[in-house]
This record gives sequence, C-alpha cells and structure tokens, in this order.
Amino acid sequence: MCTVSFIARKRGYLLGMNRDEQLSRAKGLPPKLRIINGVRVICPSELGGGTWIALNESGVTLALINWYSITARVQRNQISRGQVVIAASAADRPESVEVALRALPLQRVNPFRLIGIFPMMQEVVEWRWNLQQLDRKKHPWNSQQWISSGFDEPKAQRLRGKIFRMAKKLATFGRATWLRRLHGSHQPECGPFSICMHRADAATVSYTEITVSKVQALMRYCNGALCQHDLSPKSALSWNDSVSRPVTPQLVERLTRQLPNPIAVVSPIPNAPCRNSAAQEL
Repeated sequence: MCTVSFIARKRGYLLGMNRDEQLSRAKGLPPKLRIINGVRVICPSELGGGTWIALNESGVTLALINWYSITARVQRNQISRGQVVIAASAADRPESVEVALRALPLQRVNPFRLIGIFPMMQEVVEWRWNLQQLDRKKHPWNSQQWISSGFDEPKAQRLRGKIFRMAKKLATFGRATWLRRLHGSHQPECGPFSICMHRADAATVSYTEITVSKVQALMRYCNGALCQHDLSPKSALSWNDSVSRPVTPQLVERLTRQLPNPIAVVSPIPNAPCRNSAAQEL
C-alpha cells in the first residue's frame, strides 16, 4: 500500500513516496547511512533490516511497492520484500539491478514492483515479479506515478492517478511544495483511496522525499503522514565529498558521525487528528 510520484527534471529529479501500512505493524526506522558493496546508501529501514526505498551515491533511487493485483503468495520460507531493495541498492545502472535481482531466491519473495530511477542516463526502469517470472519495463523520462493498495488496487490506481493528472495542471507543478501537498492530499475524500491514506486498520505511516541534482543527492523523511506533520528545515547530504575514495572503517565512522545533520526526521504525534488542512486540498 504505497504511492510513488516521480517528477522528471533536465538535470535530476524529485521523488516522493508515501508508505502505507497496517497500524498493527511495527514502525519503520528513520534513514541511516550504510555502506553496501563499497557504495554509500541512505535509506529508512524495517526492524528486520530491509527497506522500501533507498538512495545511493550515484543518485540512483530504488523504491519497492507490493503488487497486490497478483494474488499468489509464497507458502513457506518467505523472504521479506525489504531485502530486495537492499540487495540492489548499490547499483548505478539497470543492468546491475537486474544481476542483483536474479541472484536472489525470488521464489521465496512475494510479488512486487521495483522502480529504479537512474539520473546519469535519464532512465526509469520497473521490474515486476509475479512469483513466476521477473519482467523489466522501461518507462520514459517523464513525470509519472506508481500506486499499490491491498484494499482495491485497480480503484486506488484509478482515483489517485486522476488526482495526479489534475495536480499536474497546477502552476506549482514540479516544486517540492507541490509534491508535499499532493502526498498530503485527501482528495477525492479522506479514506482508502486518497493519496494520504486513512483506514481503521491501516494508514500512511511515513513520507520520503528525494531530490537529486547535478551536485547533490538529498533525502528528507517524515515519520508520519504529511497531513499531521511538516518536514523539518532543509538539510542535505552531498555525495561528492568522498566518491572514489576507498571505503575504510575510518571513512564509515566519519560518515556515520555526519548523520544527524544530513537527514531530516520528523517524529509523529501519536493518534493525532489531521491538522494540516492545506495538505488536504491541492
């Protein structure tokens, strides 16, 4: 249950992702810097160590959504879909993602759609796993959206897609403020089909925003729904300070010490009612 919105730019991109989860599930952990296969990766995480979204030092973003339209499920020895993103997170090109995915025991992973954004070559690639085969689809370098829902996926895709298309007509389209209003929106009404999703048993539990330009890669994170919380003041993590250096324990320690400033984290207000009225209307 998630919504991913991608805004293409000539030199980079903007991306926002709402993570929707069962309220009974443990909360995710805020972003941290990791070194994976010698590559710096920043991502939030599940308690088990997996993640739903990751940004690496090449400016590549990988975002995973569940594929509820495929009803087949792994029967035993299941592996969390969160491990899929971790396995491919160091990749700087689609071919590397493909290799990483095919090295996984995918028959133990439930259906998913993995979206990869590759700014250096301006490519958007989606991998789809349906428990039988892994398909790869290339999308144009255009602004677009991906939607999943365990409630009624076709209807959620239709209604949220309509809101996205309407919002693209606004004069503010493409700005970070526009994206946040979109991902805090309750149109057509607050419920299971709004982008900022609310149900009795599930809701939007976090928002991740990624901005990649020629000189900087930035992740911002809200540990709650945007209708209840604002993002904190801007902070950034630049990837060009130590690229091409060998990864040593000393480098990892130094980069880890930098984490409190690069990552913007907002804590949720438990059981808070929707208070950001501006976010409800585009």
